[in-house]
Amino acid sequence: MSSWTPTTYKTKNWSDYNRALKQRGSLSIWFDAEMAWEAKPSGHRGRQQAYSDAAIQACLTIKVLFGLPLRQATGFVESLLELVGLHHGFKFQVQRLN
Repeated sequence: MSSWTPTTYKTKNWSDYNRALKQRGSLSIWFDAEMAWEAKPSGHRGRQQAYSDAAIQACLTIKVLFGLPLRQATGFVESLLELVGLHHGFKFQVQRLN
C-alpha cells in the first residue's frame, strides 16, 4: 500500500501570487450614509433609546465578527465612522446593567 504524497505546486507568476496574498488580508466595510444612527423618539414613557436598532446591530456584528469585547467594538466602530466621515459627534456609551 502506497502512502499519500501531498501535491506540490510551482509558482510561476510571483507578482500575481503576492498580490493575491495581500488581497487576502484586505478588509472592506461599507456603511450606508443614509442609515439612521440615532433612534427616533418612541413616544413611550421612560428613557428613550439613544441609537437605532440598525446601529446597535452593526456594532454587535463587528463585535462578534472580530471577537472583540463590547467596549473595543464600540471604539472600533467609532473609528471606522470617523474614517469614512459619518461621525456626527456622538459617542457610544456602554452601560452595564446590574
